Amino acid sequence: MDNSSCGPYGYGAPESSSRGGQPPPPPPNREPQPPRAEFNRPFLLQEALPYTPFSSIAPFDSSVLPAPTIYSASPAPSLTDLLPEIDLASLNQECANFNVTRRLPQSVSQIQHILERANLPEYKFKIGPRSAISPMASNQPSLAAGLSPLSKIVYESVLVPFRYPTPDTPGSDSNLITHNAASTPISVKKSPSTSQQSIPTAKPEASLEGHTSSQKPATPASASRQPQVPSKARLEIVLPTKRELDQQASGVDRSIPSAHSVVSPAATSSNTSRQVSSTPRPMNQREYPPPASIRSAEAPGVLAAPPEPSPSQPHPQAPSSSQRPAISIELKKDAAFNKSEFMLVANVPEEPANSSVRKQQGDVDGDDIYGDSLDLRQRADAALHDLRLFLHSIFRAENAVLSSQVGNDVVTVTPEGIATLTSSSQSKAQALLGKAISLNCFRKVPLDELLHLARLCEGALKQTESFDIKIDDSWTSADAEPWLQQLPSLETAIRAARTSLRMMCGGRQDKQLYSENAIDQCLNLFKRIVDGVVIPIAELRSSSQLFKTLAQNKKKIVSLFTDCQKLFAIMANLISAIDTSDTVSNTLEFTASRLIFMETAHAEKDSVIDTQKFDGLRLVAMDMLSQIFLLNPEQRQGIFSEILSSLEKLPLGKRARTFKLMDGTSIQPVSALIMRLVQTSAGRVDESKGNGRRKAFQVVDDESGENGVRDRSVFSILDENHAAAQHSTAVQELDGVATPLIETATKSAKDVANFIVTRALKSTKSGDTPYRNLLDLFVEDFTLCLDNPDWPAAQLLLRLLMTMMFQLVDGDKSSVTAKNLALELLGTMGAAISKLRGHVRKAASTLDTQDGDGLGLILSDLAASALELKSRPEQMVSWVGPYRATLEYLQSRFSEDPHLASAISFLISDWANKICHCYDSYEDDFAERDQELGRLAYRLRAMIHDRQWLSNEYSFKEISPSQARLSYSITLLRSRLCEAFNTILNILLNSMASDQPTVRSKSLKSVNQVLETDPSILDGDSIVVQLILRCSNDSSTQVRDSALGLIGKCITMRPALEEQMMLTVVDRFSDAGPGVRKRAMKLAKDIYLRNNSRGLRSIIANGLLHRVQDPEESVRELARQVIEEIWFTPFHNCETTSAVSQLSLTEHVSLMVQTVKRGNVANVLDKVLQTLLSPASKTAQVSLEVCTKLVASMFDLVDSSDPEDTSGLSGRDVLQVLMIFAKADASLFTFEQLRLLKPHITSIASSEDLAVSRAVVVIYRRVLPQLSSAHAQFLADVRKELMPAVSKVTRALLDDVMACLWIISTLTETSEHLARLVLSSLKGIQNLRLKSQAQPLDQRSIRQFDRYSLIVGMAGKHCDLDGHLEMFKQNFPKWSGSAVSKLMVDVVVPFTATSQPPDVRKAALDSVGLVCQAFPRNYVAANVYTTFQHVFDEQAPALETMVLRSFKEFLLTEEKRSEQASEVPSINGSKPEKKRELTVIGGTSYDDVASATTHRFLKEIIRIASATQDDHAFLAVEVLASINRQGLVHPKETGVTFITLETSSNPRISELAFLEHKALHAKHETVVEREYVKAVQSAFVYQRDIAKDPRGATANPFTPKLHLLMEVLKISKTKNRQRFLEKFCSQLDFDVSKLDISESVPAHVQYSRFIIENLAFFEYLTVGEVHCIVSAMERLVTSTGAIVAQAIESEIFQVRMDMIEASQATAPDGQPVAQPTLPTVEMSRFRQLTAGSMILLSLWEVRTYLRKVYSMGTTSRRESKVKLQSKDLSKPPVKVQGITGDKLWEEIANLMIALTSRERMTETCKAFVELMNVDKEFLVQDEDEDMMNGEDAGTPSAGEDDDPDERTPGRRGRKRKADSSGTPTGGKKKPRARSSSQPRKRGRPRKQSTETSMPDADGGFDGDANVDWF
Repeated sequence: MDNSSCGPYGYGAPESSSRGGQPPPPPPNREPQPPRAEFNRPFLLQEALPYTPFSSIAPFDSSVLPAPTIYSASPAPSLTDLLPEIDLASLNQECANFNVTRRLPQSVSQIQHILERANLPEYKFKIGPRSAISPMASNQPSLAAGLSPLSKIVYESVLVPFRYPTPDTPGSDSNLITHNAASTPISVKKSPSTSQQSIPTAKPEASLEGHTSSQKPATPASASRQPQVPSKARLEIVLPTKRELDQQASGVDRSIPSAHSVVSPAATSSNTSRQVSSTPRPMNQREYPPPASIRSAEAPGVLAAPPEPSPSQPHPQAPSSSQRPAISIELKKDAAFNKSEFMLVANVPEEPANSSVRKQQGDVDGDDIYGDSLDLRQRADAALHDLRLFLHSIFRAENAVLSSQVGNDVVTVTPEGIATLTSSSQSKAQALLGKAISLNCFRKVPLDELLHLARLCEGALKQTESFDIKIDDSWTSADAEPWLQQLPSLETAIRAARTSLRMMCGGRQDKQLYSENAIDQCLNLFKRIVDGVVIPIAELRSSSQLFKTLAQNKKKIVSLFTDCQKLFAIMANLISAIDTSDTVSNTLEFTASRLIFMETAHAEKDSVIDTQKFDGLRLVAMDMLSQIFLLNPEQRQGIFSEILSSLEKLPLGKRARTFKLMDGTSIQPVSALIMRLVQTSAGRVDESKGNGRRKAFQVVDDESGENGVRDRSVFSILDENHAAAQHSTAVQELDGVATPLIETATKSAKDVANFIVTRALKSTKSGDTPYRNLLDLFVEDFTLCLDNPDWPAAQLLLRLLMTMMFQLVDGDKSSVTAKNLALELLGTMGAAISKLRGHVRKAASTLDTQDGDGLGLILSDLAASALELKSRPEQMVSWVGPYRATLEYLQSRFSEDPHLASAISFLISDWANKICHCYDSYEDDFAERDQELGRLAYRLRAMIHDRQWLSNEYSFKEISPSQARLSYSITLLRSRLCEAFNTILNILLNSMASDQPTVRSKSLKSVNQVLETDPSILDGDSIVVQLILRCSNDSSTQVRDSALGLIGKCITMRPALEEQMMLTVVDRFSDAGPGVRKRAMKLAKDIYLRNNSRGLRSIIANGLLHRVQDPEESVRELARQVIEEIWFTPFHNCETTSAVSQLSLTEHVSLMVQTVKRGNVANVLDKVLQTLLSPASKTAQVSLEVCTKLVASMFDLVDSSDPEDTSGLSGRDVLQVLMIFAKADASLFTFEQLRLLKPHITSIASSEDLAVSRAVVVIYRRVLPQLSSAHAQFLADVRKELMPAVSKVTRALLDDVMACLWIISTLTETSEHLARLVLSSLKGIQNLRLKSQAQPLDQRSIRQFDRYSLIVGMAGKHCDLDGHLEMFKQNFPKWSGSAVSKLMVDVVVPFTATSQPPDVRKAALDSVGLVCQAFPRNYVAANVYTTFQHVFDEQAPALETMVLRSFKEFLLTEEKRSEQASEVPSINGSKPEKKRELTVIGGTSYDDVASATTHRFLKEIIRIASATQDDHAFLAVEVLASINRQGLVHPKETGVTFITLETSSNPRISELAFLEHKALHAKHETVVEREYVKAVQSAFVYQRDIAKDPRGATANPFTPKLHLLMEVLKISKTKNRQRFLEKFCSQLDFDVSKLDISESVPAHVQYSRFIIENLAFFEYLTVGEVHCIVSAMERLVTSTGAIVAQAIESEIFQVRMDMIEASQATAPDGQPVAQPTLPTVEMSRFRQLTAGSMILLSLWEVRTYLRKVYSMGTTSRRESKVKLQSKDLSKPPVKVQGITGDKLWEEIANLMIALTSRERMTETCKAFVELMNVDKEFLVQDEDEDMMNGEDAGTPSAGEDDDPDERTPGRRGRKRKADSSGTPTGGKKKPRARSSSQPRKRGRPRKQSTETSMPDADGGFDGDANVDWF
């Protein structure tokens, strides 16, 4: 059905006089009627009724369609209701008499606004049949005839177009006709079809003027009134050449046809008959000039001008699909064809057809007067009937109550005798009023009834004015009872207020309804409830006595809160519907702010009611604040200021995010509020608010008349065609409207960002102010909303924050903290952008495959180009592009969520701004593109002025949520925020190479955030991977830890990176930081379990095994745990019968063998297995089963020696692993397995493969004790193989062979062969002794003795041959001992004499030591210990090693024996013996021997341990460690040595010493701490003489040499640590006159340097420790420094009173007296003073460094004199980032060379005197100089904290800052002079108080509260 529009006054006219009026056609369901007489008047209702949608309604009531009137669009009142007749007559009189006043143009202007096209209702009518009779248009009277003077003026001055219906082009704008005199020329819009643009027309523009019937609209020449069927023709499109395109672009008249454009008559007839479509063509890609003109392919035609339009010709019918001409494109075939003249145009996707359709002016989309159907009208009538019935019932009830003064269920009487509605009646009234308002029938309710209802509400409001409703938390239950009794009346009053306000929100124009008094009453009630009830209950906690009482009445309070919330919501609607006073607006604004930021309980149990009730109030308060913000632009700055200043009241944690988004996520309510306000700032202020309360034709004064001119009157572009023709003007006008809106929103967002960031930079996450945490919360909220089209302001806020972060990162003056903050936030933003890009990429591919209507394809292609930043601007802003789809989606939800209004306004302004930028970005002129942008500019300008313009004018296909999100995301991709993604990533990557460790660490964490959302950054040859690997070797522990975490994420996201990154992870196993080592091991475990590569697994396992010996207990435990999880846990409960299990075991065995072969981990694996299989292990049993399976699997590989095996696995390697398992637990082996090993010992004597032989022997040594005598033959065979090898094998192998032989002898109970072997060896030694007495032993004899002594020693170590004592006595008759071991010692000891060769002595000592290990009583034999003493006296390292090795083995054996004795289980249930402590003498049977030997040789052992740093020293340290563990000596004997050895550069020595020191300190802290000062001196001597480095720290990084000492002190109390630091610092004190300056650098100077540098780089645990050491330094410099400075002034610089007086004396003639000769100071004294200055200057440098690095200020007088609290002193100190020790290190090094020359000595002394006398920290600064730049050290003085009021002028001390004398002047900075009347002499120190304030045990201070520790 074709449609036509109504006329200017709302009447339909199917045909105008200019087109020939025709009678209305018959309805479609009736027979055709003959033509009737024409008429030119508007249809009457009954005449038009058959052609309306109401023709099907029966019965029909004429009141359904009331007559349209001049005023309003929806049922309008009559003119007499709008304007009094006297006023209308007065205006007509003015017009008739030409006596025009100011009122007339104002009235006309208002009527013009009412009659604007957008404000007129339009109706759809059916089209009647057309008459073939040509009307006599010129004979028809004018519609303006007979109008009143005022009406005629309005008629002639208003441009009201209507539309002629045409079946071919429904809705064409070319048919718009204006029947007014003041009409303007309108250009006919070009067709979007390319064929239409090439048709030459005689009149390209038609001037549609006049309202008379003689004027005709321009129509195509071939338009015919007779129906025609076009001939079936094939059309050809002739492409223009490139030259022609260039000519067109350069301005050639396009109306002149091309020489090749040939139009056939048939084609001309069929094509030119079409009307120009009014539907604007959306533009999603750059358009090009029309490629061709249309010509007929059947017959050549001649160029013909279109004929003049004939009104009598009917329009042709549209051709069917079968009749449409076929289109083909053919190139010219002439000889002059030049291919270069043609261009290739990229194929771009076409826009979806009919996606955006212009609505017909008569189409109201169902938004008619009463709705879509009669049912809605019936519902309205029913609602009106119910409301009036209810009103009448309450009025009757009121009368009854007033007469009886007794209330009922409907109406009650207040104590004052006023009738008022009950609570239930109020609720029912609100429901009925709301229904009537929603159904648009509220206006029909009689005014007097509504006023009566309002009066019934006043009583309840007045009643509560006398109530005291404020809650006091001090109330008791009895006090709360009266308040609870008031709740019903209070609830009734709230509902009465809601009823009154509900009537004011109904849109009625009756002034009587809008009572200011009623509004004030409602507002006052609400404010009292909020102040007296809501806020106190929100702040009430469970600790209050009132809490329980109110909690018991929770239901009543919740009901009150609900009513209060509803009242607040109605108030929000009220201020948007009517004008209110500033008092009301300000009160509501203040109350809303209080509710938003009210403090509620963190837990439900601490709140009287559910916290969700408070959240509901917050949301309504947000709506209220948004409404006030929208309606009052002048208050916006104040609202923002109030919100921002209240941010610190916001809760943090889980309670922070209570605002639910559509996708289910939650954000902070204040985040949503800020975004909503920013979005609102981008919308145009509605200047028509409040018109519902005013008269339509209200007379205004001069000022309001001038200011009331609407913005639209200043625009020159009035429609789309005009905008296309004058696109530059259209864009300019749009820019003038949109730019201020965007700038306003940007300014609001910038204020928010600046406020939060500025305060966040001044706070920390753990500080007192929450701004740092709030900034993180805001950024997280904004990123959550980034891709949500409901919150477009999130993008703007993030962009501004991003810009600020860029400035912080790039700023040279930005602190490290600020840069860390910026990097953290940039990482969050980068991750959000990366996530958005991933979503767009995924969503685009999904739509591309699922959406078949075209829009999905367009969005997919646009998304692909936007991801690559290649989308063209005109594509982004096209009419059916992403902005349009997003807006259509939001507007479709607007009725459900009115809060979307701000988002719609923001998006419209942003779209408009992008159109302006798009237009300005092109410098070339391209007509079609520019015209489309002009149309867009006009549309967007209309949308800005009217947010509903788009939905009123155009229809669009339904947009799904996924399409809307994708569309909005596409717009975001081309925003400045997302386009900066690469910049963000580059900043993060560049920061990984920053010179600040914390910056590098933070950048790694930020990069991690980005990688989680877009792992593709790691693909290819990524620089990111290289930077991460480089950071893993950073000097900062924090950076390395962060890098490892990032490596783990990279491997998880891209497993292919494992191989590249695995070695880096394994390298971190030996990192200096325990945390880094543990993280690396956990990461390696994951890599191991994911990867099956044997080589990779072997590398990881090897590194883990080495960490089992880590000095950190937690690291050792973790390493053992990881080894168990990767090597043994996978085989728990594993079946061995299956082939897969066997293969898996074999692979694992191969891996273990390869790992042991790779590195020296045999001893470590042994310990791991012992721990794993120990009874204390929870998995001992299953681990035993696994190990048994592994051993069995290894025996299958023992004989494998495949030469083709590339893995290098051999039987020898397998035996090495079997040896480790045998050491761990012998029960893993079986007898059959031992038999398999027997062939490998047959070659033990031949030395073919010693590794194999030793492995088998060790296995036998561990496992043979499990065998019984039943295997005697096997044992005999083994002994037979081993005995011959005794004289040939090496020492290490002989140890195991001899042990096996003794085990076999024990099992077989035969040891004669061993006795004879030993006896033979002893005889050989005895013979060699006799020989040596005659002559020195030759080499052969020495070798014989070496073997004999080794056999004797090994036999003595493993065998107990006392059972053969008689045999030995028979062969040594002169010996009378009682033990064979004593015979062995006595025979061998003579060869230890100094007369013997060194090799003989060494072998003899080894043999004696081996025997003594098994029989310790020999240690106390005189010949043995005297021999050992001679060895120590000689200080021969080779011989000492033999003795120390013996001591070590003996002491370790004693330790094991003691541990085993303490672990003996109970027998038969008896109570086990109490575990013996190693520290108790007598714990084992040989404790007396151990104690005696230790005391005898302790000094020698300590000397050896402290003399070198080689293996010899380490052996001595091992002996000391065993002595210390057994408690054989007093702790102070070894404590100093261990502390000294902690500073060794040999890591084995330092680690072992640290462990023993730590254990010693834990047991005997009181004893050990007394030796710490002595230990420090010893450590300095050790570093100076042994390590050859007297400095106190090592560089790169700076590590104090006593850092392990401080690590041990961490287990002490704070008081003990502070006491140590004070003692440590006191070591620096000296008497300058007693300094030894004999060396080039005095010893005390070197010692002081050692202490000072340690103090500078210690890691202090608490703030109190830092204050303690700094204070001690300042006291030392003040006390000792004053003496040194005075001596320097008097002795070196000759500053004495006599010298000063002499210098000031003058001769009688006025000439100065000659100066006496200055005495020269002695060089030794000069060096003493210089040495003292060096020490004190170095100490002051460290003091200043510590103050800077711990942010204490550089002077003790700048800080507050408030006593520091204990909790502050116990906090860990925080270092200022960016301060390194490089400068301090250099300064101390420069000071240490001060004694090299006299000039340097003088400079050093001068610098120290200046330090003591001049306060550089209080120099007068230049005005333009930053006062915070004073980094120089200040003058040290004591007693500077005295109260200024207590000082006398003569006792100013050393303070250099004058109180009030003198003013600073310009020029060179000078120190301020003293202002006291009695100046102090230079160099004289102030007396130091004897009562020094010290920190007490709790970290506080004992002294004066005014003592300043800064």
